[in-house]
Order: sequence, then structure tokens, then C-alpha cells
Amino acid sequence: MPRPMKCRKVCHFPQILEFSPVDIKTEREPVILAVDEYETIRLIDKQGFSQEQCAAFMQIARTTVQRIYESARKKLADAIVDGRPLRIEGGDFWLCNGQSANCGQHGCFKQMVYQQYKIEKGEHIMRVAVTYEKGQIFQHFGHTEQFKVYDVQEGKIIDSKIVDTNGSGHGALAGILTALNADVLICGGIGGGAKAALEAANIKLYGGVSGNSDDAVAALFDGNLEYNLC
Repeated sequence: MPRPMKCRKVCHFPQILEFSPVDIKTEREPVILAVDEYETIRLIDKQGFSQEQCAAFMQIARTTVQRIYESARKKLADAIVDGRPLRIEGGDFWLCNGQSANCGQHGCFKQMVYQQYKIEKGEHIMRVAVTYEKGQIFQHFGHTEQFKVYDVQEGKIIDSKIVDTNGSGHGALAGILTALNADVLICGGIGGGAKAALEAANIKLYGGVSGNSDDAVAALFDGNLEYNLC
């Protein structure tokens, strides 16, 4: 019987999920790069990790990293040499929430968020984050400077806190929500890459919402929140 595949830890969900040649004239089958393959490229080629360091970071064996990395490089070569579109999706991975033992060794922003805003979430508590500005729902997820985070129990808000994003780019915001142990995000406009990152982190999204932040959370639990499914 084959050994079960070990799920790979991924720190950064890709900011951009699709790349296409600018002069492509005929439709070509895209190359699919898995998220865990992307992570080996990010760590080894971008961050300069050795394969041993990459393996420790992703919490898998070095031989597994070597195999994933070789597959990723081959796919990148296919996309570049053959002029094919590249799409990042799928893979066997889990998004780090900043609480892993080796996160602090490399200045992980999620661990800094987790330590700064270490909000205990009790049993039967749902944590709702809202893009926030001056009491209102901020309309551009990728540029939000604050989240307001609510703890809700039995449909009632029992606690809330405003969390600064410290200028984090849109690719890091889903990671901040993961570090905060958010279950739900209420926001205005949001792009496809951020949606995919939230889905990977099992954070339920209510997009296209405007108005007062507190009222939106109350409406969510009253079943009256108006939002966009797409």
C-alpha cells in the first residue's frame, strides 16, 4: 500500500494566478502549476532557501521537495519555451497561520500579526472580519488598512477589535486573516486571487457589501445581509 501524501505547508498564496504570452494568436492548453509547486519556486529561487531549508519550512521530506521543485521547474520551462499560458491552482497544501514553530526564523508577517493580536477564540465562537475605515466597510479589499474583527456567539457580538494591516499588500491580507483565525470576511470589492486565497484558508466570503460595519455583522446573523455571491 502506498504511503499517504503529506499535506505541504504554504506560507504565501500566489498574488497572481494566471499568466499568458502577450502575442499569443491561437488558444493553447495552459500549464497548471500547483500551489505547493509554486511555493518551492518562491522559497528556493526567490528567497534563496536550500532544499533542506525549504523542506523544513514546508514540513515535508527533502526528497519530496526535490521532486516538487523539479516538476515546477519543468512546468515553467514548458510555459516559457512553448509559449503556453500558466495557471496556478490545486495541489495538496495547507496555508500557514503564523503559529508554526519555524515561522519566526524568517520574519513571517503572519506570526508578527498573530503575536501582536493574539485573540483567543473560545468554543462556539465565530470570528468575523470586516474591511474597515471610519466605521464603514472599506470597498477595496486589496488596499484595506484595517480590519474590524468581531467575535460572535449565538448570533450576538461579544467582542470586537480593530486590527491594522501595517501597509500589507493584497497578497498578504488573506494571510493576516488566517493568522487572526477569522472564519468569515465581509468586504466590498475583491479580486479573483484574493477569493482563491480565502477559499484555501476556509474563510467564508461575503463580498460586495457596503455601509456601516457593525450593521453588516448584525445583518449577517439576522439573515438580512445583502452581498454578491461571485
